[in-house]
Amino acid sequence: MTSRDVRLSSPAALRNRGPISDVLLDILPETGTVLEIASGSGEHIIHFASLFPALDWQPSDPSPEARASILAWSKAEQPVNVLPPLDIDAAGDQWPVQRADAMIAINMVHISPWPATQGLLKAAGRLLPAGGVLFLYGPYRRDGHPLVQSNVDFDADLRARNPAWGIRRLEDLEETGGQSGLSIASVAEMPANNLGVTFRRS
Repeated sequence: MTSRDVRLSSPAALRNRGPISDVLLDILPETGTVLEIASGSGEHIIHFASLFPALDWQPSDPSPEARASILAWSKAEQPVNVLPPLDIDAAGDQWPVQRADAMIAINMVHISPWPATQGLLKAAGRLLPAGGVLFLYGPYRRDGHPLVQSNVDFDADLRARNPAWGIRRLEDLEETGGQSGLSIASVAEMPANNLGVTFRRS
């Protein structure tokens, strides 16, 4: 009897991992530990681990199914620099990690309640060293930039699925991050009307 394959797969992860990798190449430290919040299927972190072998990669997800998928991908690909996934609820005050040299969260902010983003930014201010980066990827509202129709439709779909979800205003993240010593270092235009936002800890 063969065991069931619990690996999840995200078409979006396969599409955007290349452009995201290009941004990470410019902002990640040469060595240390990168903490990913809301790792999902695990495909992103497995890919990044192969591109950045000098870094240790710490996946996390509050979903047992996602953590099982991450473990299964790790077993299949056998990266030596991916740690076992942690159960982290971004909105929670107690995280099972003491520090991180960099942090990433891909397609999390709009598919979670606002307290999860507040918790993420607060934790980044606590866990990152001075100069450490938090990289966020996804769609955002920006003052002075009309939301394209595809993102208007996506936002409506998100809110229909869960009223606590939705495309966030980047200025709200900037203000919230500032309370934890984070400032936006760069904003990169990404495929499919997404943004790559890099926060840096002061």
